[in-house]
Amino acid sequence: MNIMTSSRTELMSAAIITAPGTIVVEQRPLPQPGQGQVRIRLEGCGVCASNLTPWAGPDWMKFPTEPGDLGHEGWGYIEALGEGVDGLKFGDRVAALSYRAYASHDVADADKVVPLPDALEDTPFPGEPLGCAMNIFRRSEIRAGQTVAIIGIGFLGALLTQLATAAGARLIAISRRTYSLEVARRMGATECIPMEDHWQIIEEVKRLTDNRMCDRVIEAVGKQWPLDLAAELTRERGRLVIAGYHQDEARQVNMQLWNWRGLDVINAHERDPAEYIRGIREAVDAVAEGRLDPSSLYTHRFRLDQLDQALDMTRERPEGFLKALVTFR
Repeated sequence: MNIMTSSRTELMSAAIITAPGTIVVEQRPLPQPGQGQVRIRLEGCGVCASNLTPWAGPDWMKFPTEPGDLGHEGWGYIEALGEGVDGLKFGDRVAALSYRAYASHDVADADKVVPLPDALEDTPFPGEPLGCAMNIFRRSEIRAGQTVAIIGIGFLGALLTQLATAAGARLIAISRRTYSLEVARRMGATECIPMEDHWQIIEEVKRLTDNRMCDRVIEAVGKQWPLDLAAELTRERGRLVIAGYHQDEARQVNMQLWNWRGLDVINAHERDPAEYIRGIREAVDAVAEGRLDPSSLYTHRFRLDQLDQALDMTRERPEGFLKALVTFR
């Protein structure tokens, strides 16, 4: 195998989850890229809320995890290329769709790697969630003049707020934390409603829309109540977009309401890797051109040996927290 590399070490640092809520960082052999793959020396990796269920140790979870496992929001520099890789070169700074990025190095298929332009030099770029926001926005079909509600202003909800307002929509942000609503207002939300009482929220949205309700409602929490609320806020022939990651248990829906209003219901999570990469490429362009600015949303940074703290904070979401990054330099 012809591998181009300048690595001076044959070891990497990798986080391993050994039990619920427990990590160790160990030195392990560097992964070698296979046919059509590259190895990336990672600068950092975003911490995703989808990690929280395995972090809690459900019955189906197996410990210890593979080195670097659960990390899927990495970016860094290509330092080794396997055979058959075209269009990429040693030293390229890239975002990657890889799955063991809680480590100093990871391997990715070359077609799951997106080069980052010079305009993004020294800019953190967790590609997967940024691409996810672009894909959800595209599938939401938000247009100028629409009224859009977003339920749940975390990192994803804040990005979608920025994208929707830039498209000319009137944005109603609904979230539990005061800090999140402050972020939503900075991102362009016209109205901010505390997520406290179900019926009071519905009445407030009725008031704000002259009883028409919302053209688009994006549920970005991943829990039953926000899903119920989202349907209530969507107007007849409106579009209900499910962007929350519902992974803890089965859900029930008010099918009578969905039928009566003739809702278009979109499950906005992509599973086609090509669509993932399409979204990341669109995010690269949007951030480089200034149409999307996630910089203020990266509120906390941790070392790799502090991954447990990063995950705990992602679960607890204290005031002032929105998105954690694990960084390696």
